[in-house]
Amino acid sequence: MTVLRRTDNRHILLGTLVLGAVAVVGLYVVKWNPYFYKALEAASSHSIGEPIAGKDAPAPSVGAALGYAAAYFLAVWKAMVLGLLIGSGVQALLPRGWLARVLGGAGFGSSTVAAALAVPSMMCTCCATPVAVGLKRCKASTGAATAYLLGNPMLNPATIVFMGFVLGWGWSALRVATAVPLVFGAAYLADRLAPGEADVVRTAEVSGAERLEAEGEDNPFVRWAKVFARMVALLVPEYLVVVLLLGAAQAFVFPYIEFSSVGAGLSLLLALWLAVGGTLFVIPTAGEVPIVQALTVAGLGPLGAGILFTTLPAISLPSLVMAGWPSPSGCSPCWRCWWR
Repeated sequence: MTVLRRTDNRHILLGTLVLGAVAVVGLYVVKWNPYFYKALEAASSHSIGEPIAGKDAPAPSVGAALGYAAAYFLAVWKAMVLGLLIGSGVQALLPRGWLARVLGGAGFGSSTVAAALAVPSMMCTCCATPVAVGLKRCKASTGAATAYLLGNPMLNPATIVFMGFVLGWGWSALRVATAVPLVFGAAYLADRLAPGEADVVRTAEVSGAERLEAEGEDNPFVRWAKVFARMVALLVPEYLVVVLLLGAAQAFVFPYIEFSSVGAGLSLLLALWLAVGGTLFVIPTAGEVPIVQALTVAGLGPLGAGILFTTLPAISLPSLVMAGWPSPSGCSPCWRCWWR
């Protein structure tokens, strides 16, 4: 028994160090280093590139779906692979008792830690979802998983810097002022809406009683490979389908409108349309900046711009679909499982 305990401890230490190295190196390659140079570009040119959507959106067609999907995946595939690696590694390598103590409580403390972890992660909503799913599978509280999921795009320091250089620092200040209450407010509501969540603090003993079937594999790296393969098989196909559908429908989400000619009576309808479309549509990290920049040139006012700046990055239909997996009970993916 003592030998087994020592072996387990070595596996936990080695797995934690390997996952930490993968996260740091991966984020440097995929996020930190590229965004540093992109910030320099934004400072000099006041632009971070052409918008991926929202400008001259093509009519719904198979070509529009494939074209948008190709552009989107070219922008996010590295971050998506990294998100799947970290999300599966969280489930397979990290000690669950420690995760339960740090992120398992339903309250401000766990949500703050999760939001702090989201800041350097800087992923778009779809790439952050596998990690949030991994945290939830390891019995992090619903509020902590929600804070991590929303904190990645909304508290992204690179995006805030891009906004300042491209559109002005007033927009950056507005982003911070809206993002903080959004992230923590949603986490608070998630904890309150989750059945029994507000009354549960997961101690190490509780988390030990809630071990997942993945822990049955002795070798943690074999377990990591299995969890990674399972997440890819279940998450990626539905992700592809939803992105293709949104690519085909982008002309409906961003219809060609002379915004400056929209009357007051239609402004509220337009704002509602942009709110719904921005919530459902999917974009890569900081993709809202060039989209809003192009639409403001076309006459979009501050209200519409503010709505898109909040709804486009915060959540998307693909992330909502992916967050329904995996089901602890083995049923089909659905949002009911997210609250467990």
